Amino acid sequence: MGISVKEAKNRLSELLHRAESGERVVVTRDGVPVVDLVPHAPKKGGLNLEALRAYKKLHGIDRVVEFIPDDFDDPMPADFLVRPLPKA
Repeated sequence: MGISVKEAKNRLSELLHRAESGERVVVTRDGVPVVDLVPHAPKKGGLNLEALRAYKKLHGIDRVVEFIPDDFDDPMPADFLVRPLPKA
């Protein structure tokens, strides 16, 4: 279904219900599609922290990073940043 921005403003609740039921609603400006209203898709995946804990325990790892120097977040020196890469 395609609908203009102006009409979408007046019928937003209805359009949201249609999108929630699985319909794709295309909102247009001057006849050109600008946005699709679609059902929200929850983010899948991510970190499994429990699996990480189990892996670390199984392999005897107490820390992932052994040492972070105090100047880790300091800006890099200008001459380092403009140095050409070594030729291979």
